[in-house]
Amino acid sequence: MDRHAASPVTAASAKHVSVLLEEVLDALAPREGGRYLDGTLGLAGHSATLMERAGGKAFLCGLDRDPQALERAAERLAPYGEHCRLFSSEYASFEGALDALNWPVVDGALLDIGVSSLQLDVSDRGFSLHGDAPLDMRMDMGTFRHVGREAWMESARTVVNMADVNTLRQLIESYGEDPQAARIARAIVDARQEKPIETTGQLADIVWNAYPAKWRAQARNHPATRTFQAIRMVVNDELGQLERFLDAILPRLAVGGRLAIITFHSLEDRIVKQRFRQWSTDCICPPHLPRCVCGHHAEVKLLTKKPIVPGKDELCLNPRSGSAKLRVIEKLPPFCKEMS
Repeated sequence: MDRHAASPVTAASAKHVSVLLEEVLDALAPREGGRYLDGTLGLAGHSATLMERAGGKAFLCGLDRDPQALERAAERLAPYGEHCRLFSSEYASFEGALDALNWPVVDGALLDIGVSSLQLDVSDRGFSLHGDAPLDMRMDMGTFRHVGREAWMESARTVVNMADVNTLRQLIESYGEDPQAARIARAIVDARQEKPIETTGQLADIVWNAYPAKWRAQARNHPATRTFQAIRMVVNDELGQLERFLDAILPRLAVGGRLAIITFHSLEDRIVKQRFRQWSTDCICPPHLPRCVCGHHAEVKLLTKKPIVPGKDELCLNPRSGSAKLRVIEKLPPFCKEMS
């Protein structure tokens, strides 16, 4: 059997099941007249339901850097007319979109940082290790990144064929959390000396063969899954995007406004967890100090002490939701010294 065989899916036919849909809508509690930011619009599953819950009378700013996703989302949100304004933008640059709309703040914001089915299932995008498509993985098809000491208009093909063995090992180890990172990196470098690695099928086979047979036999997923994840995260600067968004979002959230973030990767979840904890804590002084000297006061209320995860029913309907974690905060009024 061909390990890469898959039924062809086009951008027009791709379907996406929104993860933790009810939980997200309960968290954001959309209302008529409210302003909402969806930084990862995708096929507009969350946003269309948000608009429906608000009777079509909320206002939405939707962002996505994938032109195919934006086109599909615009069709889905068309019934809401000017209430939905969509922008071709990475979510870390959301302030430009809000400024264009003259929105100083929003009443709710959402990030769903997973890869959409449109990207995974449409073979020519090069995200999936199934099939044999050109190695790409760019969400916006024109991403500029730095890897090692070089800078490229970079696709996955560029990373795989130009990064040195140490850089590849570090990427796969850090972003893919794969214990076989060193073996995989060496196998990639050895293979590309024979000929360039051009397709997802080539890369998947290289990683497959690099894995010890015993590990292959025990693996629940294809051995190349973590390598593909790591390269995709680097190509699209996914952790950098998240950090920059978190640096900027709090001043643009209205008092009482809520921020909901769905992550699918432990590194992303750790970043969100730590930032939410910092924002929701009064004193952030080192524990050894006898009294508070930082003067820090909580800026948000943490609504999810533990992340919300999919239930059994959702996991059965959508196995891809298995690693999803939802965390939510609500912005507090500014601290008043007179009330302390």
